[in-house]
Amino acid sequence: MKTPLQIDVTFEQILALVKQLPQQQKIKLSKELEKEAIDSTLTRLLKTFKTDALDMQTITEEVERVRQEMYDKKKP
Repeated sequence: MKTPLQIDVTFEQILALVKQLPQQQKIKLSKELEKEAIDSTLTRLLKTFKTDALDMQTITEEVERVRQEMYDKKKP
């Protein structure tokens, strides 16, 4: 059975380790961190906009209303 290793390190220690990495690994690490940030931002946005108040019928009615307005504006 493997036990996860947990150690206390400071940000400065991690930064010092990252600075020792080869350029290619720094780029890879940067991309992974960016992906994680994007995922958490997207998750937060989805939670913010999640609602049970909208159903497909409401959406369809709104789309048709907007389409009609656009059509009416094009009429001479």
